[in-house]
Amino acid sequence: MQEILVMTNMSNLDDAKAMACDLVAKKLCACVNINSKCHSIYSWQDNIEEAEEYTLLIKTNADKYTELEQEIKALHKYEVPEIIAIDITQGSSDYLNWINSVMN
Repeated sequence: MQEILVMTNMSNLDDAKAMACDLVAKKLCACVNINSKCHSIYSWQDNIEEAEEYTLLIKTNADKYTELEQEIKALHKYEVPEIIAIDITQGSSDYLNWINSVMN
């Protein structure tokens, strides 16, 4: 199974924790790391915007991606949330096996 890392940003810590708990409880991922605030600068509707956000690092596998994306969109308050998936090409075999075993 191809393990992936999915990233999204949330505007506040409470929403980030709620989403993380939901995703893990529904077995759409094995783990979510919530990083401390970052300062984002981005273009939105022809304006340069700035925001403080929390980055979620979601460890899952490619088989769960479509359902995971749908759940993030359903829970997210942003009109167009960042949802980016990156293939994990190398890692501890014990950890990668754990990711897949948790979601069964």
